[in-house]
Amino acid sequence: MITKTSPEVGGMGHPIKRKEDARFIQGKGNYVDDVHLPGMVYGYMVRSPYAHARLKSVNTEKAKQLPGVLAIITGEDLAKANLAWMPTLFFDKQMVLATGKVLFQSQEVAFVVAEDQYTAADAAELVDVEYEELPVLVDPHKATDPDAPILREDREEKSNHIFHWEVGDRAATDKDFQDSPVKATVHAIAQRCHPAPLETCGCVADYNKATEKLTIYLTSQAPHAHRTLFSIVGRIPEQNIRVVSPDIGGGFGNKVPIYPGYVCAVVASLTLGVPVKWIETRSENLQSTGFARDYHMTAEIAADQNGKVKALRVKTLADHGAFNAAAQPTKFPAGLFSVCTGSYDFANSFCEVDGVYTNKAPGGIAYRCSFRITEAAYLIERAIDVLAAELKMDPAEFRRKNFIQPNQFPYKTPLGWTYDSGNYEGALNKALEMVGYKQLRKEQEEKRRKGELMGIGISSFTEAVGAGPAHTFDIAGIKMFDSAEIRVHPTGKAICRMGTKSQGQGHETTYAQIVAQELGIPASDVIIEEGDTDTAPYGLGTYASRSTPTSGAATAMAARKIRDKAKKIAAHLLECSEEDLEWETGKFFVKGAPSKSKTIQEIAFAAYTNIPEGLEAGLEAVDYYDPPNLTFPFGTYICVTDIDKGTGEIKVRRFVAVDDCGNVINPMIVEGQIHGGLTEGLAIAFMQLIDYDESGNVQGGTFMDYLIPTAVETPHWETGSTCTPSPHHPFGAKGVGESPNVGSPAAFVNSVVDALSHLGVKHIDMPITPWKVWNILKEKGVVN
Repeated sequence: MITKTSPEVGGMGHPIKRKEDARFIQGKGNYVDDVHLPGMVYGYMVRSPYAHARLKSVNTEKAKQLPGVLAIITGEDLAKANLAWMPTLFFDKQMVLATGKVLFQSQEVAFVVAEDQYTAADAAELVDVEYEELPVLVDPHKATDPDAPILREDREEKSNHIFHWEVGDRAATDKDFQDSPVKATVHAIAQRCHPAPLETCGCVADYNKATEKLTIYLTSQAPHAHRTLFSIVGRIPEQNIRVVSPDIGGGFGNKVPIYPGYVCAVVASLTLGVPVKWIETRSENLQSTGFARDYHMTAEIAADQNGKVKALRVKTLADHGAFNAAAQPTKFPAGLFSVCTGSYDFANSFCEVDGVYTNKAPGGIAYRCSFRITEAAYLIERAIDVLAAELKMDPAEFRRKNFIQPNQFPYKTPLGWTYDSGNYEGALNKALEMVGYKQLRKEQEEKRRKGELMGIGISSFTEAVGAGPAHTFDIAGIKMFDSAEIRVHPTGKAICRMGTKSQGQGHETTYAQIVAQELGIPASDVIIEEGDTDTAPYGLGTYASRSTPTSGAATAMAARKIRDKAKKIAAHLLECSEEDLEWETGKFFVKGAPSKSKTIQEIAFAAYTNIPEGLEAGLEAVDYYDPPNLTFPFGTYICVTDIDKGTGEIKVRRFVAVDDCGNVINPMIVEGQIHGGLTEGLAIAFMQLIDYDESGNVQGGTFMDYLIPTAVETPHWETGSTCTPSPHHPFGAKGVGESPNVGSPAAFVNSVVDALSHLGVKHIDMPITPWKVWNILKEKGVVN
């Protein structure tokens, strides 16, 4: 039996103290940590230093004696209120504060509330927790071994196996493999990584006993969904809950789940009747909040001797950590991983995924991707390169040979998706032209003769975004529609309220431009509001690149409803029938007499002052948009790398990214999204890994060893585009925010493997560090 008293794990620091007289003003560049309310107190979490241990006792008496300590909440306290466990977003439950035992290092054990942040942190160190260590399981491949420790004793099924999911025609796929003369296999790991947003997670919970109203200022990508879940978990009437998400300093999927700190802050505020702030530290964010990836994948491709692919077979092991807290649509335990057929015309395919528990932090969030699509795109693009090498075919030509052709759209994949539109060869051709592909191949041959290492990597990816159709997609049972409410004031200015929540994507610009395009009201005259559940229409939030495909579509549809009513008012003002009117952006005019017209501003004033008989006053509309299908953006990325043989250092000399996201609303915003996503893809390919030693200690739990790219490491991105509109979207847009993160890792890895392919290297797992490359060169006898 071992006693530990310190909650500090991996160098967690004290939070920064803020000025107490500051005031929060939404929309002025303020974040949750800038919220300061009268009488506000602070929460701090006590965390486990062990990955798997029996919780023998939690003694809070010494900590309570510290002046300024107001309350200490333990798992036993929450259990008395039936709040010790909370539901995850995918058919599991998660401990709010540990009861019985802890299941991962940095798991939440107790919540200290004090008058200031420093006192809360000091008191947390005085909480005496007695642990009894248990065997640790960190290797997902051993999770179902007969001698593996059972982690989740709360489950009826005494197993570490969470789910088995499969899709496709197994028999037909197996037959294609039997009949095909050429086969290739790749084993690839999409390593555990973390979104690491600049702003960590946090909240301020403010319960007013007089009004029974609970206001939660929250780092949330989905404020309405969080309000509903708070109501269900806390058994608080939903009309009494207001969630406000102010400026969000990056999300990337990390701010979709509900975390124990949120629940504890709410419980503390309900108990004490004062506002309670909880802001996690950087290390807490890296060590305990939603991770991404951790997919251990095998792909096999069968082809004929001419290089025409026939079938794809995929088997994957998913490490979900201690709880299945993946943010996935209900019908898809492995997310949209079955988009793993990519841009290629397979006759048959079969995909299966098994999920397991380990002694790691829970998660499985969509880190700048649409529910496991980054893993899928990485796997198929690696497998395509491996097969091209097996056939001794140029990887660009091999892709061209096997692309789905434009005349095949809408295209039904063998795993059940219907791609809306695409021209993959067009994107490939543009990327090849931009990078000067033929000349680069000649240069590579010359360098190899000199003993130099240069690689060229291609990734021709397809993504699925815009979740989603209500008949197929929901989160925690809530259908994945989205919404927009537009109100045009008498002076022709407008306010547009959305169910999404920007974290830096430029929604304020994009949505205003949609209104401007549809109604002719200048974008500068349109105010965009998001993130306040008391004013915004219900929506599922911003993640999985769904803002433009869903809420953007809702904006267009609401604007068109307004335009339909405006037409009736214009006909009344111009004393003609509606059939006699034509629309051009910003005004209606009489056919054949363009001088007889009414602007949208004149119509807006009339909507409140001179409406036709029988027509309701006002000029506003709401739309809840349920998309008929996902949208499927695509692109081709080409990476050129040079490798220093002496150090293994990899230099990205050039990177060309050609994206097709359908019709573009604002090119500058698209460009910014692509640059950011490519930089994150660079980090995943070469730098980032959340790893664990045999005892379950986190390796990568601080920015000392979990690396973030700076301007020094980031190469110059060369971008281009093609345009293939989505046929079912109201204005043909597809979404782009996640495409660069989806498509780029494979391009980076393919380039490095290509540089070493003549040495017999077929695959290297991410992150590809200089040390890893140097060891390969040493093994191959290139360096001593």
